Amino acid sequence: MYTLERTQRIPISIKEAWNFFQNPGNLSKITPSEMGFETLSDVPEKMYPGLFIHYKVSPLFGIKMNWTTEITYVQEPYYFVDEQRVGPYAIWHHEHHFKEIEGGVEMLDRVNYKIPLGILGRIAHPLVVKGKLEEIFEFRIKRVEEIFGKWEK
Repeated sequence: MYTLERTQRIPISIKEAWNFFQNPGNLSKITPSEMGFETLSDVPEKMYPGLFIHYKVSPLFGIKMNWTTEITYVQEPYYFVDEQRVGPYAIWHHEHHFKEIEGGVEMLDRVNYKIPLGILGRIAHPLVVKGKLEEIFEFRIKRVEEIFGKWEK
């Protein structure tokens, strides 16, 4: 198992942050275009536990894959979890935490994941997968700053 964590401070209210990030339709706005991210299922404006969301995505080498996530836990406006049910990972558990701070909100993403293919997956992780995930989350940080402004405190 591997873990990726990113923390970002955003100069908006926790309600604004929650409303944006809990809406599955906004995920494409903060995902790099080269990933070919496409939502296949109709998604509600508000998530709930048990919601399944189906996507097409090209995480590596332009290869299109199906990805299905389930929203497994929601504690509005502080926390939600999505877990992969079908997709490129053996395990994908993504926690989204939101905390009010002076002047805005602090958002923490924590992804616990496991690569399939045994030893081949363990070899691919440092060579390809880890860097690609870091690149995706760095893109996300920049896009969130473009949408909501940069933290100045």
